[in-house]
Amino acid sequence: MMLSADELERYARHIVLREVGGPGQQKLGKARVLVIGAGGLGAPLILYLAAAGIGTIGIVDDDAVALSNLQRQVIHRTEDVDRLKTESAANAVRRLNPHVEVVGHVTRLTEANARDLVRAYDIVVDGSDNFATRYAVSDACFHEAKPLITAAVGIFDATLTTLRPHETGPNGKPNPTYRCLFPDAPPPGTVPACAEAGVLGALTGIVGSMMALEVIREIVGFGEGLVGRLLMIDTRAMRFETLRYGWDPENPLNGTQA
Repeated sequence: MMLSADELERYARHIVLREVGGPGQQKLGKARVLVIGAGGLGAPLILYLAAAGIGTIGIVDDDAVALSNLQRQVIHRTEDVDRLKTESAANAVRRLNPHVEVVGHVTRLTEANARDLVRAYDIVVDGSDNFATRYAVSDACFHEAKPLITAAVGIFDATLTTLRPHETGPNGKPNPTYRCLFPDAPPPGTVPACAEAGVLGALTGIVGSMMALEVIREIVGFGEGLVGRLLMIDTRAMRFETLRYGWDPENPLNGTQA
């Protein structure tokens, strides 16, 4: 795939990067990325994926834009209130980069449809706000052998990691699954929704941008990604820490009894 003159100028700052260059930009242009959720995390994530020149961005979301979303969901505008988030996000992408194709999936990802949704893409990014979706998409990515980048935000904190449990790590063991990191979801009601507890809009912007960076890293291949590492962000202290985690032989996906 040759880059046009317009693309050469648009992506010039990528192309001069030795770690990306023309070949890396071409990889981005061929990539198909599925984003779960066009909300607080998905909004900046989608914008930076589009700016980076990802060839196809799929967006899974069945919700409409609400006025209270605009404090953090920067891909949507005031005039988009009551409009489907997939449509609003697609329009924003087209305004930013006409070279990017957007596929809207106006549905909620569940155990029943997850594998069909992820199968058509090269890499999946989960910005959902509930554990049921997180487990469903992580299980589906394992079975369909797709890399998954997943993040979650709290009131002043956030976590981010990359999962490739369908592959073997340098130690000869399988890479960890999401269920190795979080074997069980917390009991209902113990983790309040952002509508109840609140969330910093700028925090979702930071984490969504870092998710986009992980996607680009996974596609182009530079540096050390977050496979087997959980990045933890504490904005009260402005502290970033990384926790290493490994494969649990008891996990139900790629454990010894799976």
